[in-house]
Amino acid sequence: MQIRTLGNGLEVSAIGFGAMGMSHGYGPGPSRAENIALLRAAVDRGVTLVDTAEVYGPFVNEELVGEALAPVRDQVVIATKFGFAFDADGGQVPGAVNSRPENIRAVAEASLRRLRTDTIDLFYQHRVDPDVPIEDVAGTVRELITAGKVRHFGMSEAAAATVRRAHAVQPVTAVQNEYSLWWRQPERELLGTLAELGIGLVPFSPLGRGFLTGAITTDTAFAEGDMRNGLPRFGAEARAANQELVDLIGTVAEGLGATRAQVALAWLLAQRPWIVPIPGTRKLERLEENLGAAGLALSETDLAAIERAATQVEVVGDRYPAAQERLTGR
Repeated sequence: MQIRTLGNGLEVSAIGFGAMGMSHGYGPGPSRAENIALLRAAVDRGVTLVDTAEVYGPFVNEELVGEALAPVRDQVVIATKFGFAFDADGGQVPGAVNSRPENIRAVAEASLRRLRTDTIDLFYQHRVDPDVPIEDVAGTVRELITAGKVRHFGMSEAAAATVRRAHAVQPVTAVQNEYSLWWRQPERELLGTLAELGIGLVPFSPLGRGFLTGAITTDTAFAEGDMRNGLPRFGAEARAANQELVDLIGTVAEGLGATRAQVALAWLLAQRPWIVPIPGTRKLERLEENLGAAGLALSETDLAAIERAATQVEVVGDRYPAAQERLTGR
């Protein structure tokens, strides 16, 4: 597995592993034992960045990651996140965020316990809290770094200007945003800011929540509890319209002897040397397919063909309902 460097010298595998879908967002999945085996298989195959968050589950995803990685803790970078709000019973409060310093500190302690570790390698603010100055957030994480409880500070779905303000207080190592061939908003301003400041980008949903793989059609029925049931971009009409992009990627993939997923991931890797996508999966064969993208070298001709294909299609449908989208880009 190739190694890439995010900000502040943090070295990780070129492709990481997003653990969210093992226990959150996509309906019932494999058993805990199967998930643990898959996470360990990822490490065996060279993955050194594993991504989780307190909100996934909530809480159970961190516990899963902590148990799975305990025997190989010294081989991996564990990333987790703070910033959503929970009620007294531990349920997520819809649309609410909480990055007050006392909450950041409490989340860090709880995440350390669930992850079975002494230090969180990369601690992201999951969504920007408009009620807490970003300087206070960055300063609190800086205190946790000084105390040895956190190694690196990250931000997720933040606006470029907010990243810049936070970075002035505590250097930001990575920004995690959605970025793929069907969500290219980071190209407008964020990528340039990250390049200037020396910050890495960790794209989540690099395969468009599975759509870019070609496995989802207008006839696909998502399981109960699958978040895609409520995402505008996955409505039947949107899926039908967006199939053109998948077909065009498929044409490129066929010419390269690769899969659509591999082309989509290799395209991301080719955008900048400090981009590290974190596709998630519940299946070993998909894990191996995804990791194969690291060895797929796209030529300038290939990239130009992909760009021509992508620009032929206007992607239909918002990525989130309005209430969720308002939490991003702040």
